[in-house]
Amino acid sequence: MNESRDTRRVRVLIFAASLRRASLNRRLAELAAVMIEEQGGTADRAAMADFDCPSFNADIEADSGVPPGAQRLRDRLVAADAFLIASPEYNASIPGCLKNAIDWASRIRPQPFNGRQGLLMSASPSMAGGNRGLWSLRVPLEHLGARVYPDMFSLAQAHQAFDESQQLKDPGLNKRLDRIVAGFVATATALTRGPS
Repeated sequence: MNESRDTRRVRVLIFAASLRRASLNRRLAELAAVMIEEQGGTADRAAMADFDCPSFNADIEADSGVPPGAQRLRDRLVAADAFLIASPEYNASIPGCLKNAIDWASRIRPQPFNGRQGLLMSASPSMAGGNRGLWSLRVPLEHLGARVYPDMFSLAQAHQAFDESQQLKDPGLNKRLDRIVAGFVATATALTRGPS
């Protein structure tokens, strides 16, 4: 995390919003991290477990402050120019652990999501690919001032989508994901580093 801020390489915090070790979203996040590096960005890989917190409670905050998981999320966000979240969909919305971490981190001043570039994606065994959850996730992030990239990526039937090398089997989907990641990296670089 000691890269100089005057470099042209945009730094992206990347994590899957699932606590499950074998998460399909973790596989998608890793694929996106590789693509970000291929586009000239720096991938800061994290895990949702790094940011896990007790349920938000103002009494806990008053007694002992913001929990370590939220502080770690804040620190990683501040060290990055942008973030990428690969989130599962739980009951047509976002995972409680992710919303809880966002709520806690938003209590820290200066608020760490404000002005950060964000890219959202999801992987699900369903035919919808977790897309409804991403629309729900945009709401708190945009409310907090994050600049969420217009294009999102949802991987349907994700349990069958990866080959043995953890690439997407479908060349069309792989090309679409690469295009979205490339556009996001270019946009985040321009907005955080200025024009070339």
